[in-house]
Amino acid sequence: MVQTIFGVWDYVIMTATMVASVAIGLYFRFSGGKQKTNDEYLLADRNMSIFPVAVSLMASFMSAITLLGVSAENYYYGMQFVVINFSYGIATPIASKLYLPVFFGLQKTSTYEYLELRFGPQIRMLASLTYTLQMILYNGIVLYAPAIVLESVTGLDRLVSILVVGLACTFYSTLGGMKAVLFTDLLQSFLMFGAVFSVVIFASIQLGGFEQIFIKSYEGGRLDFSNFSVDPTERHTWFSLIIGGCITYLSLYAVNHTQVQRLLTVSSLQRSQQCLWWSWPVLSVLSIITCISGLSIYAVYKDCDPLTSKNIGSIDQLMPYYVVDAMKSVPGLAGLFVAGIFSASLSTISAACNALAAVTLTDYVSRWFKVNPSYIPWLTKLAACGFGLVFLALAFVAEHLGGVLQAALTIFGAVGGPLLGIFTLGMFTTYANERGVSVALLSGMAMTLWISFGGPRPSPVKLPVSVEGCLFNVTVPDPVSSQPSDYFYLYRISYMWTSPIGFVWVLVVGSIVSLAWKQQQPWQKAGRDHPDPALFTPPLARRLRATNEKSSAQCELLKQDLQH
Repeated sequence: MVQTIFGVWDYVIMTATMVASVAIGLYFRFSGGKQKTNDEYLLADRNMSIFPVAVSLMASFMSAITLLGVSAENYYYGMQFVVINFSYGIATPIASKLYLPVFFGLQKTSTYEYLELRFGPQIRMLASLTYTLQMILYNGIVLYAPAIVLESVTGLDRLVSILVVGLACTFYSTLGGMKAVLFTDLLQSFLMFGAVFSVVIFASIQLGGFEQIFIKSYEGGRLDFSNFSVDPTERHTWFSLIIGGCITYLSLYAVNHTQVQRLLTVSSLQRSQQCLWWSWPVLSVLSIITCISGLSIYAVYKDCDPLTSKNIGSIDQLMPYYVVDAMKSVPGLAGLFVAGIFSASLSTISAACNALAAVTLTDYVSRWFKVNPSYIPWLTKLAACGFGLVFLALAFVAEHLGGVLQAALTIFGAVGGPLLGIFTLGMFTTYANERGVSVALLSGMAMTLWISFGGPRPSPVKLPVSVEGCLFNVTVPDPVSSQPSDYFYLYRISYMWTSPIGFVWVLVVGSIVSLAWKQQQPWQKAGRDHPDPALFTPPLARRLRATNEKSSAQCELLKQDLQH
């Protein structure tokens, strides 16, 4: 156990973060409409400002795992990963113009209600259950992973970390609803930026200038952006990062219920689209600064790698180790960093509590039971609180599950592509039916989970590190030599291709099965000849409206001819 380096100011900053988050929840519980209706509780009465929603969109999925992982990625594998930011710029207009108008036009509480309107009840339930399981697993890990990392390098007890973050988050998101979640996300985002910026600024001072970060990183081969390979077994290339990044971004920001729910908290489609556009630079700035923070730490430790010298046990401990090792001399800086890491967890978990409460009440409870409308707001709060406690329980179980940590994160990526595929089939085609998309979703997830979990698989090759500058002798282990051909091809495919493979699989299989295995569409069961244009992406909706109008005009002419 490492002796804690926390001083008075560190505890003050940490406590202030938690108190402020809880205070925001209490404020919204006792102000305005006091969260008495589900519309206010889950959708903030649809009158939120653009800025807090835009920042919250970023904070919902930039978890502590992301901050710790991306910095370590750039240290050990180089800055090629920063290319993924181009994909965000490509995917934002796609999500904004082609997917968002459909959800905004329908104004449904649960995103999965769309699937029932377009296909039928079975696929809605299947997709909703998939999302629920995905979010429960992921958020249990979001709560656990930073606690174990911080304990190992700062001595901050993991039990305390999990309880403080889990209970504070459950409390304010249950009491204050969506408004509390959005405004605490705003506060927590500033702390996330503060944590990452503090690392870059402090390293710049240590090294004698900001430019030294890039000079030393270039010397260590960390600034190579030249991998344009089309080989899917290469971990990070321009193609895998841009194509894989696009599909991953769309699976999160175009059709994921957690994000769509936020995009419905504003008053108009135009404002909702602006939220999505503004979240892009916020997300990219944090992503780029986190990448640079990894290079900053590399520039400091380029002659004595902390992992090889056994100062840390895993690459995720890299950033906290740097804070403890180099920044402990400045009172409060370690507290700011830990507050930023905890804030990243808080924002992700609070988003999930609120989103899962909406799905539970809309897709399960209201569907299976006849509930008195006056009870629904209380049941929603109870569900939000329940999910917070489930995350807490899962965080304590997680330490006994070993490899499930990485498994939960992999599930998140593996499920996203197939789910994006079924929404895309629904919005961009009129032929896709419930049988087709159900078969495609189940087979697509089986495929992506097989690719993600199958083994044995080769370990990714890190860039070279040095221990020549360490104060004591360190034995560098000989690299384990293995040929890529020793492994089954699918297990060598880069994780960045998992979502695109799942997405394309669902589009192809869903189309083939739907066309081969005909089924009545919901509008045909309702006795209508034409589908509702509101269920389709704007370009297709315009074409359907024109067809409907033409058909109506022809019917009118036929009636007139018959009358004559």
